[in-house]
Amino acid sequence: MDKRELFDAFDDFSQNLMVTLADIEAMKKQVQGLVEENTVLRLENTKLRERLSQLEHEHENSVKTSPSQGKEHLETIYEEGFHICNFFYGQRRENDEECMFCRELLDRK
Repeated sequence: MDKRELFDAFDDFSQNLMVTLADIEAMKKQVQGLVEENTVLRLENTKLRERLSQLEHEHENSVKTSPSQGKEHLETIYEEGFHICNFFYGQRRENDEECMFCRELLDRK
């Protein structure tokens, strides 16, 4: 191998090394972006889990403290002109006429 071939080999090696270094820098930036995104998503996930836990706790407390709220809700729906009985549930009552099935549900104790 003469001096010219040796020089060309070193030059090729140097060029390959520069390309590899540029590839490594690009990958490093991608990994850095992924780590930052992962951190943001972990924080968001933690906050969402805390909020979900809070909502579940509030829901459990609201269900436990007021079982009569369901009946009040049905009364409100009935007063707004809708059936609450099994036969016509959700249908509008014609001319707000009384429904004996709905009244029976509301009058239960």
